[in-house]
Amino acid sequence: MIHNPERAFIRVDAYSAVDTSGGGPQAPSWERSQHPDIWSYTVKIHLRVPAIAAALVAAVVVTAAPASANIADGTTFYTRKPDHSALEQIAQLKASGQKTLARQFKTMIETPQAVWVTGGSGRKLTQDIKATVRRAAGKKTVPVFVAYNVPFRDCSQYSAGGATSVAEYKAWVDAFAAGIGKHEVAIVLEPDGLGIIPWYTSINGASEWCKPAEADPATAAAERFTMLNYAVDRFGALPRTSVYLDGTHSSWLGAGDVADRLVKAGVQRADGFFLNVSNFETTERQLKFGNWISKCIWYGTAGPDWARGHFDWCASQYYPASPNDFSTWALTDAWYADNVGSVPADQLAHFVVDTSRNGQGPWTPPAGNGWPDPQVWCNPPDRGLGLRPTTATGDPLADAFLWIKTPGQSDGQCDRGTGTGHDPARGGIADPAAGAWFPQQALELVRFANPPLS
Repeated sequence: MIHNPERAFIRVDAYSAVDTSGGGPQAPSWERSQHPDIWSYTVKIHLRVPAIAAALVAAVVVTAAPASANIADGTTFYTRKPDHSALEQIAQLKASGQKTLARQFKTMIETPQAVWVTGGSGRKLTQDIKATVRRAAGKKTVPVFVAYNVPFRDCSQYSAGGATSVAEYKAWVDAFAAGIGKHEVAIVLEPDGLGIIPWYTSINGASEWCKPAEADPATAAAERFTMLNYAVDRFGALPRTSVYLDGTHSSWLGAGDVADRLVKAGVQRADGFFLNVSNFETTERQLKFGNWISKCIWYGTAGPDWARGHFDWCASQYYPASPNDFSTWALTDAWYADNVGSVPADQLAHFVVDTSRNGQGPWTPPAGNGWPDPQVWCNPPDRGLGLRPTTATGDPLADAFLWIKTPGQSDGQCDRGTGTGHDPARGGIADPAAGAWFPQQALELVRFANPPLS
């Protein structure tokens, strides 16, 4: 799975300030972004309204369907069967006398983790899903499934694969849903499914770097939204299934761009969106980012009439905040306080955060490395497990912290853009293929876990 913000940093974000001197809305003024890595422009909307009217702007009646937040407080999540290679590694640690590390390793694999469903079809798929949900129900736990089979998945890179047509994908979703039935389940729907859309042009006019020759440029993006909407409706029709769409993460798309894509994919009929899947961004930043996305969705769908559809006007981590200076993120908080205000949590989209590998936060490549592409998302060294899965997030919009990416599984055969197939960040070894067990990374995640493993 790829998360490559360097190829997606063409943005237009927005900032609006409330001016209580009176009068009507001014025409937008355009300013060049000061972020050195982003070629973008920023539209400033200055609203001139009396103080009382300013308060009313934040209290516009919500007409969009509210999110339902189906993951109940206190939910115990299902623990998937561990990789056989993980069990072998524990045995090796014990045999070498590293009993404490072996115990911590065992704690890691016994922590609830998502079940990835990346293929299959028909009756066999239905039976496999049914077996998992029954096993989870027998343990009084709730399984988290990752549905990862959309055509042109990962833009045919490390995690390439997926269905070959819209019809095949819909049939796959049908078979998947049939296995769930009335059981309680959470669905993480297509990681990267909105972050990487083939032949897509964003709300800001940025052209998607993903342009597979096999896809029809005229229909590929629309088909992606068609498939995601179908999956939202099919899974959402099940009585006890929560559905979350791809919200990327705080070092990727801007909040407004994400909000626009989510609305096109049917987030208002889903339970919300997910953040940071298979990535390493801090939980603190994801909570802010998630709140901004939720409020931007409200702003562009249920806010003032003149703001409808203008997700590109929403403040983001790129403006007025600076993405690398967390102290400036309060500026974006202020924008939402002024332009959205206090909307009840049950009228905003909710979200979940993948905390499986973000205990040490994102990786900073060594200075002067000379690599064409540092690939900070791909098997970065010395990362750690993050917060354990829980519904006790402390944030009314965050339904849960989850371990969605399986800790210890490789992100792919990372070579930092060198084209050698070997990873210079790890001494020139050949990293395992995506999804294969990576013993070296697994040990790092355990050793650098934050909070530590017992």
